[in-house]
Order: sequence, then structure tokens, then C-alpha cells
Amino acid sequence: MKILEKKIDEMKTENNNTKEIIDKFSNFDPVSFSSGISIGRLSNSFYYQHRRILKRDPTDNEFTEFLEFLKKEFV
Repeated sequence: MKILEKKIDEMKTENNNTKEIIDKFSNFDPVSFSSGISIGRLSNSFYYQHRRILKRDPTDNEFTEFLEFLKKEFV
């Protein structure tokens, strides 16, 4: 979770790339699109860290914890 929290902080400060992508797709709702990009990046990081560090996919309980984390951060 600490890695994911760090990733969120990075996304908040390094939004130039995200803003550029959002600008290119101006026909989409920018808030929803930005949230989708952020959640996608976090999901990718979540799975990557499990595979890299733990050498396995996350368990159902770990995935549920991840969903609760996202809910807390984005809702």
C-alpha cells in the first residue's frame, strides 16, 4: 500500500503527461478520464509489485484490500 500511496503522490506532481493525454481526448469527460488513467496506473503497479516482489499474483483478499484503498482515495 505504501508503494501505491507513493504512486498517487507521483501522479499528483507529475501530471504533465496525464494532462497532455487528457487534452488529446478533449471529447471525454476530463475528470472521469483522469481518474481512469490514475486507477489504471495504480492497478498496473499493484499487479506488477506482486509479481516482482512476491513472485505471484495477488490473492482475492489482497485484491479486496486494493479495491478498498482505491475507494478511499477516489470516492
